[in-house]
Amino acid sequence: MLDVIGLTPDEEELYRRLVQLTVARVDELARWLRRPRAEVVAQLDTLRDKGLVLPTGPDPDGPLRPLAPDVALGEALLRRQEALEAARAAVTRLTEEYRAGLRRHDADHLVEVITGAGVLRERLRDVQNSARSEVLWFCRANPLTMPGSENVEEFDALARGVRYRAIYERKMLLEPGALADVEQGVRAGEQARVLDRLPVRLAIVDARTAICPLVPDRDIGEPSAAVIGRSQLLDALLALFESHWLVATPLRSATTPAGDADGYLPDADEVRLLSLFVAGVPDKSIASQLGVSRRTVQRRLADLMTVAGVDTRPGLAYQAARRGWL
Repeated sequence: MLDVIGLTPDEEELYRRLVQLTVARVDELARWLRRPRAEVVAQLDTLRDKGLVLPTGPDPDGPLRPLAPDVALGEALLRRQEALEAARAAVTRLTEEYRAGLRRHDADHLVEVITGAGVLRERLRDVQNSARSEVLWFCRANPLTMPGSENVEEFDALARGVRYRAIYERKMLLEPGALADVEQGVRAGEQARVLDRLPVRLAIVDARTAICPLVPDRDIGEPSAAVIGRSQLLDALLALFESHWLVATPLRSATTPAGDADGYLPDADEVRLLSLFVAGVPDKSIASQLGVSRRTVQRRLADLMTVAGVDTRPGLAYQAARRGWL
């Protein structure tokens, strides 16, 4: 075992025998080990040079005794560890250089292009199933491959602790059943926000893989997408998401409790109404989503303005956020 710090197996066996005997002469050690005397003498000289053996007296042929190994071998072990750490660091640097070279000279190691709605749908399922920390979404209107109601992988990932942050295009919330799908995700733990318009469709998993369509939605034919690995391009897509996340409007589930310092607690219908209102959804569309008339929406908003002590809709949006209703 000690060959890694400079002791041969024969030298280690000789030293161990001397440790067992505590004190011994050369001839005695040669008999125990059944080796030629000259061979034992040479090995003892090596052990003496390494600080592991010392004569008990002035007679060079006299008895020998072992010295503690931690002092003599500890320094050698430390040097070995330092050398291994330096080698490990060098291998890490070399590996990064190797990967960087591949990325520079072979785009296949950076971007994979996939084509077809079915292929894209399966890849989106696969990356979510492999997610360990966080999934980011840009969700535009008129999904190309997988409507929210079909994305059951999200709920499995949320259940195992994966964080989901999704930004929805406002137009998407006007599609039949879309708001109910979003609310279901929010109740399961998804963090959802809304913007008037998103620049692209996008999914990013664990900050290591991004999937982004390559052609505009209006183009006819099978959709194609780029699967992007770790690179400056992926860093740019992450920055794009975070910049939109900062300015997007949060969406809450209608079942999420909210209240202000005055003790007013909006009910579930009011929370849902306010979420759509603050997200900029038109009154007519809010009425359709809630299953009520447009006049009922306007009346409820007026009642909330009275509670908030404001007489304008922008004032209601501000007070809803300040009071913690949303």
